[in-house]
Amino acid sequence: MMVDNKSYLESEILIMFTGIVQGVGIVIDIIKKDNFQTHVLQLKPSLLENLQIGASIAHNGCCLTVTAVDNDLVSFDLMQETLNITNLGELCIGQGVNIERAARFGDEIGGHQMSGHILFTAKVSDIIQSENNYQIWFEIPQQYQKFIFNKGYIGIDGISLTIGEVRNSSKDNKSFFNVNLIPETLLRTNIGTRQAGNRINIEIDPQTQAIVESVERIMAEKPQGSESNGTSAI
Repeated sequence: MMVDNKSYLESEILIMFTGIVQGVGIVIDIIKKDNFQTHVLQLKPSLLENLQIGASIAHNGCCLTVTAVDNDLVSFDLMQETLNITNLGELCIGQGVNIERAARFGDEIGGHQMSGHILFTAKVSDIIQSENNYQIWFEIPQQYQKFIFNKGYIGIDGISLTIGEVRNSSKDNKSFFNVNLIPETLLRTNIGTRQAGNRINIEIDPQTQAIVESVERIMAEKPQGSESNGTSAI
């Protein structure tokens, strides 16, 4: 059987996002059930083009599936695990959500490759504004500090950003990092509405996570004493 390569790739390519937020959706309704919620968002026309049930859309960086489309109102179901791990369970009617539709085959990747799988949430610890800069500091759980590097990529509520500075406090066993935001990011996303104490969805760069975890696994499997005697296991 002959298969058109382009069509095959378009249909089989993994769901991917780029961290370039395409707009802010407004929460119109939240239907709460036992360990389950349905969120109804109002999306602008550019986000509705060819939108179908089953499509994947990132909400504050978290990949969700479209379950209903009614004109400009789009519904999404959230399981309890999603509500626990992300900040989506804290949303209220009228709030804005960063929206990005899944990248299509051949699209430009303006940010960095993201999966839409949130690893943890960070807490906004400080916001520093000056005439030409807007800087946000985040406190992260200590166990995830190993993934955070100066100038590394990170997904913050679905926004592809570059880490500015990393600080670790041995006194209270806390880790912090910051990002610096340009006016365009503040204009196109909801991050300018964040306040100290807010929880923010965090997705670590997949390549960074894979490298760190691979090195950890290799080091854990390495026989003790192999460095000192110059031998290695085969």
